[in-house]
This record gives sequence, C-alpha cells and structure tokens, in this order.
Amino acid sequence: MPDREQIRRSSPPPRGRGKALADLPPPETRRWVARRKAQVVAAVRAGVLSLEEACQRYTLSAEEFASWEQAIDRHGPGALRVTRLQDFRQA
Repeated sequence: MPDREQIRRSSPPPRGRGKALADLPPPETRRWVARRKAQVVAAVRAGVLSLEEACQRYTLSAEEFASWEQAIDRHGPGALRVTRLQDFRQA
C-alpha cells in the first residue's frame, strides 16, 4: 500500500483550487461542506500547507483529515457529503 508521500506525488495537481492560502476556506470555518473539505485535502496534497498546519488552522484531528482523504481516494469527492457517508461506509 502506498504511503502518504507516494500518493501526494502521484496525485494529479488540483484544478484551480487550493493553490494559495487565500483560496482556502477561512480558519474559523465550522460548517464543512464537501467542497471545502476537498479544497483543504487538495491544498495539503499540493504542499500549500502541511497536514499539521491544516489541522491547527481548522481545528481538525489528524484522523478526521485522514478520513476525508480516504473518502476521496476510495469514492471520489462526492463521498465527502455528509448525507452520503453512511452509504459509503457500508460499501
């Protein structure tokens, strides 16, 4: 199984999102819609901010971020929708 660094290097670059901190959701974000989650994952993968910086900036646990990343890798960005989580967990 590839490690996080291999996935980051092999992932395609984000399409116009997460390229600068100004493009990311504000640090005080509390309502996480799928688009915002995907932006943060893309930014970490692109090296705009580190995992530690993302967790600190958005008050996330590493496990929560990892679950977003895993959902995207397994089922695509649509899996980040809260209404779809149960469907994907059963798969």
